[in-house]
Amino acid sequence: MFKKISLIGKILLLILAINTSFLFAQEISEAGNKLLKEIDRNLTPESFESLKKIINIEPNGTEKEFVLFVLKKGNDKMVTTFLSPKSEVGRSTLRLDENMWLYIPNVGKPMRITSLQSVIGGIFNNSDIMQLDYTSEYDVIEMVDEEGEKVLTLQAKTFNVAYDQLKMWVNVEHKTPSKIECYTPSGMLIKTLHFKEIKDFGNGIIRPSVLETDSPLHKDYKAVMIYANIKPRKIDDEVFTLNYMDKIKDLRE
Repeated sequence: MFKKISLIGKILLLILAINTSFLFAQEISEAGNKLLKEIDRNLTPESFESLKKIINIEPNGTEKEFVLFVLKKGNDKMVTTFLSPKSEVGRSTLRLDENMWLYIPNVGKPMRITSLQSVIGGIFNNSDIMQLDYTSEYDVIEMVDEEGEKVLTLQAKTFNVAYDQLKMWVNVEHKTPSKIECYTPSGMLIKTLHFKEIKDFGNGIIRPSVLETDSPLHKDYKAVMIYANIKPRKIDDEVFTLNYMDKIKDLRE
């Protein structure tokens, strides 16, 4: 007959189980965050310029297009300016960490905007348009294998980001997202981002060139973001200031 485990023995076993579970979760988090850093660098260089088109598509098929010139430096600085349509030329947006501003020619000083607003309307919000590195905003809390892809669950580091939690499916060959689901703190799905058409942009950048989104909150509305080019570029910190927002269009090479 086996002797009954003493109360102290039960406590020790419980402590061992808790410690083992904690260490396993820590290993998953470290491996997941390492992969997320690779994903960030595969999507964009640390400092770069880009040209992209955004198309808002309404349920009746009506489309409205915007072309933006984008500059980004580090994991907390991004500025964009509109090249078209003509009515939007000169409008610029600036993001410094979690803070965002919109500059409109002839209006005066830049005005504060939020991540959940959209300077172009449609489903893409300001956070989507001015996306920083994922590692600057999220920690990986879970990583699993699913049908040939890695699936990461990302938890926001602060309450100030657009989405409390992301579920990211990762193309293991290119180490870039193939799909991202965006959730509220209550677990409600806000939108799904679909990454498509892998393209070689040069300089070692091989990533999806098309980003499509749909949302259960905006039935039958869609939006598409198309990257025409992405290339490394050294950029002075002065460019990412409120006083420089009216000059961004002049930096296009």
